[in-house]
Amino acid sequence: TPYFDLEIQLRNPIKSNQISHVTGLNLLNSLCLFLPLGGQDCILEPLCFPEQLSDSVSLASSDDCCLVSCVFCSHLAPLSDKDQLLKHLVLDHKLVIADIKLIADFPKYMLYWKKRFTEQPITDFCSVIKTNSEGPAELQENYFLLCDVLPEDRILREQLQQKRLEEVLEQQQKERNDTSFQRTCMFCNEDFTGNRSVLLNHMAREHSFSIGLPDNIVYCTEFLDALERKLDNMQCFYCEKIFRDKTTLKDHMRKKQHRRINANNHDYDRFYVINYLELGKTWEEVLSEDDRELLKDDDDDWSDWQAHPVCAVCLFCEQQEENMEKICTHMQEAHKFDLHKLKTELNLKFYQQVKLVNYIRRELHQCRCYGCQKKLETKEEVVQHMMEAGHVMQIPEISHWDQPQYYFPTYENDALLTALSDSESESEGADHSSDVPVFPEDISNLKAIKQNSVLNKLLKDRGSSS
Repeated sequence: TPYFDLEIQLRNPIKSNQISHVTGLNLLNSLCLFLPLGGQDCILEPLCFPEQLSDSVSLASSDDCCLVSCVFCSHLAPLSDKDQLLKHLVLDHKLVIADIKLIADFPKYMLYWKKRFTEQPITDFCSVIKTNSEGPAELQENYFLLCDVLPEDRILREQLQQKRLEEVLEQQQKERNDTSFQRTCMFCNEDFTGNRSVLLNHMAREHSFSIGLPDNIVYCTEFLDALERKLDNMQCFYCEKIFRDKTTLKDHMRKKQHRRINANNHDYDRFYVINYLELGKTWEEVLSEDDRELLKDDDDDWSDWQAHPVCAVCLFCEQQEENMEKICTHMQEAHKFDLHKLKTELNLKFYQQVKLVNYIRRELHQCRCYGCQKKLETKEEVVQHMMEAGHVMQIPEISHWDQPQYYFPTYENDALLTALSDSESESEGADHSSDVPVFPEDISNLKAIKQNSVLNKLLKDRGSSS
């Protein structure tokens, strides 16, 4: 709308060609977040509920409790509610501060400019931005942009960053040299003493849970406390869902490969030194670099993690559902395919289910009916043929699909495989296939067993030969 038409005036120390595209976008975003439109508040970006308010509070730094003062008046706001203060600056004083997240010490930054604005007019430091420059004069307003294009502002940000970095590196050095560290592993209850790196490396190698290299971590004790609180609350580290017990939580994290912390939870930022070294670079970037070095021998691959849950896709069409129950109901109603019935009738173990799903996907991908091996032009024609001929539940002999090649997913991101139910009688990570029979030992007649033992016969033969 014309209301957001911006015009940068050139009657100040900052020239228009010095303001980058990124700074301009940040400015526009800041204005859009707080400016009323037509006298009413508007939502100009997607809203979201806080994932876990209690955890966010517990993870917050103690510095977040301090109050930050407005640069023009006596208005105060807690550091943890920085947006409230920024909104006040825009609506009441027409001031926009660019790249807030790159300011290392926001309270000291505000105190500095509060003093400077009392010494000189604001136009000596800020760009003047006129809104609705081509509209009626009564709708035009002047806003002021404070950013690091101004040399004084850039020097201030660099000094605050340097001081913060020195404090963090000093704290990190204390933790690196600390030999009195003592803590119990949150997964196996094994005690570790000496140095924090012993515990962190243990969790990475033995439990496939890595929060990064020890040298990249600061405030380690607070970090581990926050993670243990999540486990005590039966909460997944990655998706942050809450479960009824630790057994269910453990099974969920194993199947969904959720043995990492949530990359979107910015409460973890303060625990990574990289966030103090390179402002603007996120901690998950260095975490991925560190894992390749630390876990080079680990078989687990977390590269396919996504920020949002992956839905299971139907075997026969493009329908997606959030869980196994819904996708099975869809396949049964829409395609007459009952996976639960096949599992019961064929007595399928977990890995046999995996191979069957991969087999069906591969056959349909190749436009071939797995019931009669008839090949057609498209997958849709195959599905229609199977429905008409009644071949949907006509699974071929087990020897056709119970093959090692079908351990490998037909589709790399097939979420249906992770949602398959695991048999309670089947141990994790083992496939007891039918071609490896296990016979129970009959101990009803121990005397007869000893007399007919192969070992007994071998001993007799050895004695006679000597």
